[in-house]
Amino acid sequence: QVQFVESGGGLVQPGGSLRLSCAASGSNINIYFMGWYRQAPGKERELVAIISSGGTTNYADSVKGRFTISRDNAKNTVYLQMNSLKPVDTAVYYCNLQNVLGGSIAWGQGTQVTVSS
Repeated sequence: QVQFVESGGGLVQPGGSLRLSCAASGSNINIYFMGWYRQAPGKERELVAIISSGGTTNYADSVKGRFTISRDNAKNTVYLQMNSLKPVDTAVYYCNLQNVLGGSIAWGQGTQVTVSS
């Protein structure tokens, strides 16, 4: 079983920044990919960014150049630095762990990000 500690969500004005973090713990978990997904009201959950254990990253086109994903393998922690936030970024952000084949291991509980003036 995997336990998560997510933090960093909140309310921010357009153009502002937030940093999300997600620390995972548990026994016998073979994490390869760590990623962030988001789900806005009435919409499907979508990939925001993902990073492999070797540091290879992939971003949704809508966040390229504004968001940066990073991770600390020793701490099983993934971060998402979000800059130049827009109202369309408002959503619940979920941390996701995946194995080497891209299969989902576990989901975090989610953290709310609201971008509004």
